[in-house]
Amino acid sequence: MKKSVGKPERLYPNPIVLASCSDGINDNIITLAWAGTVCSNPPMISISIRPSRYSHKLIMSSKEFVINIPNKKILAACDFCGTKSGRDFDKFKETNLTREKGLVIKTPMIKECEVNIECRVKDIIHLGTHDLFIGEVLNVNADEKIIYSDGDIDYEKIEVLSYLMGHYLGNKIIK
Repeated sequence: MKKSVGKPERLYPNPIVLASCSDGINDNIITLAWAGTVCSNPPMISISIRPSRYSHKLIMSSKEFVINIPNKKILAACDFCGTKSGRDFDKFKETNLTREKGLVIKTPMIKECEVNIECRVKDIIHLGTHDLFIGEVLNVNADEKIIYSDGDIDYEKIEVLSYLMGHYLGNKIIK
């Protein structure tokens, strides 16, 4: 038998991403669990950020961001980037994550993340507590060791993370 739980803020586990952003002078990383594909042609991805966040300001300025897919090896960095403000900390320095030059946009990628998705903001939708940034995917970069011979990415080689109510979860792919 099912019981109503109302309308909780956190509906289900979401994959986490490290979104890197920059205004051309200041770089930042924000951990987000509200991100996802919204269109396949043209490829688009969305991220949802509160307007009060420092990263929101940087993305509004540059109109670009990078979705970096973290794995459990950098879980401590993910937690730091999700709980500390870029106004107060250089998150690249504090977490020992490496800036890597984007191949298409000016915003840096994170070298330790095996997949980096370079995006340009196509639209911003004001939803209430969060703004939804819809980014057109301009380029996807992946470490050679996780690319199939046909050029596709083997996500089974990365233990991607999900987040729910203060807990990180690893993935297990079931065939």
